[in-house]
Amino acid sequence: MLEWTDVDLAVRDAVREFVDKEIRPHVDDLESGEMEPYPIIRKLFTTFGIAEMSRESLNKRLARLRDGRASSSEDEPSGGGFGGSGSMGYVVVSELCRVNMGIVAGMGVSLGLTVPTIMGRGTLAQQERWLPDLVTYDKIGAWAITEPDSGSDAFGGMKSYVVRDGDDYILNGQKTFITNGPDADVVVVYAKLDERDGADKRDRKVLTFVLDRGMDGFVQSKPFRKMGIHSSRTGELFFNNVRLGRDRLLGETEGDPTDSASDGRASARSNFSAERIGVAAMSLGVIEECLRLCVEYAKTRKLWGKEIGQFQLIQLKLANMEVARMNVRNILFRVIESAEKGKTISLSEASAIKWYCSQAATDVAMEAVQVFGGNGYMTEYRVEQLARDAKSLMIYAGSNEIQITHVAAGLLNGN
Repeated sequence: MLEWTDVDLAVRDAVREFVDKEIRPHVDDLESGEMEPYPIIRKLFTTFGIAEMSRESLNKRLARLRDGRASSSEDEPSGGGFGGSGSMGYVVVSELCRVNMGIVAGMGVSLGLTVPTIMGRGTLAQQERWLPDLVTYDKIGAWAITEPDSGSDAFGGMKSYVVRDGDDYILNGQKTFITNGPDADVVVVYAKLDERDGADKRDRKVLTFVLDRGMDGFVQSKPFRKMGIHSSRTGELFFNNVRLGRDRLLGETEGDPTDSASDGRASARSNFSAERIGVAAMSLGVIEECLRLCVEYAKTRKLWGKEIGQFQLIQLKLANMEVARMNVRNILFRVIESAEKGKTISLSEASAIKWYCSQAATDVAMEAVQVFGGNGYMTEYRVEQLARDAKSLMIYAGSNEIQITHVAAGLLNGN
């Protein structure tokens, strides 16, 4: 894939028009928290028929499962979970990130993590129960794995736990840095099974549950104040003796103790890959917007009687931004082609994609601030916001330091 298709370009232009009308005028309100992002996303879904496409796709999948047939690839979410072809979804993500990355972060966690986890591990009854409102974004989803003392050691350091109580489970613990946490209607929660058998807590089985807002003992915090992606509302979750029936355990079984694929770690790792790959589209949006703003500024800003675009140091910065744009776009094209050919991108390659693209986006955004000089430090010129948002990509979906270890492990283990 060398260029966007004509259909992709048509979608891009339509989304760009929507963004200019429905999002750009409200960026300040979104950044301040005066406006919630969810109504805008729902309007996007209605405007482009994404909700209807998602509903139809889910209904086909559920019908197949009811008839005892395996779901087809056509019924699976694609393009980052936004319906349509893979490239269409990434176009939408990229265009939104040019203006407001926080909207994409919240949408991506609900549709790209919560939905696939329930879809991939849930029973038919569980999918019928939670997916219809989630795929259309009528309800907001969250995906809770990170804890205050675990961070990048997500599984080994996990302290949230469940104990069996008859046919039920009792959940205790805490999660943090949870995107959509303050507002989520449905939350996928990972917790360790405490069998009180003296086994090493780091190695205990991880189970996956689905919680609904308002359950007894389940508390969702107010939004955190963050450096960037302000319109993505992030918070903590607290579990104090939350009683969970087996119907909330995804798959309604603890799985085969001899089969590592039945452990909650397996589904989480597959989601890690999808989340990291999505960073390529998010990074592309940031880079393209920074480059657009800098080119316009270089043509109009004058110093010593010349447009600053005539100075070689400014030209070097613009040229480096263009190279970054080309590289990140080509990486995204590889992601799209792999999906279209049914090829799975390994965790180590997904980590390499996330590492490179997030670093490129952050470098470009910081250079954009430098091109604008003092103006770049002011919120009204927007490169300030892009720089703050881009930095989050180096931490989001696992810190870049952790990505490096995955890339090296892939090389050393021949993966």
